[in-house]
Amino acid sequence: MAFLDAIRFADYSQRFDFEKAGSGFAHLGRTFTAIMEDKREQRSGQESEMRRLKALIEHIPVPLMTVHADDAITLQNNAARRLFGATHVTRIGDLRQFGSGFARAVDEAIPGDRQLVTFTVEGAEYQLTLAATEVIIDGDRERLISLQDIQSEIDATQAEAWQDLVRVLTHEIMNSITPVTSLAQTAAELVDDVVRETGADSPFAEELGDVQSAVSTVARRSDSLMQFIDSYRQISRLAPPEKKRLALTGLFETVTSLAQAEWNDPDVTVRSSVEPSGLYVYADRDLLEPVLLNLLRNAWQASRGVDDAEIRLRGRLNRRGNTVIEIEDNGHGVPAEIATKIFVPFFTTREGGSGVGLALARQVMIAHGGFIRLGQKSDTGAIFTLTF
Repeated sequence: MAFLDAIRFADYSQRFDFEKAGSGFAHLGRTFTAIMEDKREQRSGQESEMRRLKALIEHIPVPLMTVHADDAITLQNNAARRLFGATHVTRIGDLRQFGSGFARAVDEAIPGDRQLVTFTVEGAEYQLTLAATEVIIDGDRERLISLQDIQSEIDATQAEAWQDLVRVLTHEIMNSITPVTSLAQTAAELVDDVVRETGADSPFAEELGDVQSAVSTVARRSDSLMQFIDSYRQISRLAPPEKKRLALTGLFETVTSLAQAEWNDPDVTVRSSVEPSGLYVYADRDLLEPVLLNLLRNAWQASRGVDDAEIRLRGRLNRRGNTVIEIEDNGHGVPAEIATKIFVPFFTTREGGSGVGLALARQVMIAHGGFIRLGQKSDTGAIFTLTF
């Protein structure tokens, strides 16, 4: 009975010594003990394999979660816990705070199907692919949901397409405009020589003056176009970032000082804060500083003429543990009809603007493995968020 109870309750630590029980029992005891040892080794092997599988699942970079028949949710790995951050997720209803469409997609996910869903956290939208697999454990049906963040891949692919386009356009335009610029400058110099030699008393003085003005205009505009095109080459020639640990407090002090010295406007107040105070980011300072300066400059231009104009520069951690830099203003805001276009190269609404600044900021953030987003405030102004 002791042997059967040990088998029944999986107590494989038992030993059976029947040496004193008489002939034949000693062999039976050794057999029972050998069976216990085999069972113990099997269980030890199974436990080791289970720990190995759990470790593999825990370190898979794709978030995995189980949806049970009663709508309860179990987050299966560290990637899933990072995805939802500090938010307590135990039921499908808890997913609504990340978008009603996201919660509905998880609730209605069909095993074997894959779909694109939008995941919203702190106003930022992420594109995820959702796939479901049905499993039966102890007679209960469960769905294993995998969620893969493809936003960075979408941003990178789109940015690469723009880089290729800019590279082709600038190459072709430069090939066409370079000889025009050279010839226009040569012609302008020749006309200047003729005007000096003939003097103001020449019967062709008026005509030469018109020619001189026209050729000089062509030369000047050609040169401006060359410089304009060259500025776009920044987008397609961005060097890989050399990341170093940067304390946000010191970084903010530097860019704030530079920005205020540039515009020297006492009517616009700039405030900065970092929480926690020792927060840092791994980034290339030479790439990140110009991005922040350009965003501060944009915020200043949007705030001019506004009562109590204020710009806020903040550093913080979001619910997913990412370092976030925010530039917020209480200016005129960004019209909804152009909000989706502001990061597109060449697009600008500002007179004399090149359309390079925000496009380059997006390239810099993609190169850092992060992204930049525009968020609209409920009252006035805009807020740009850089997430690392």
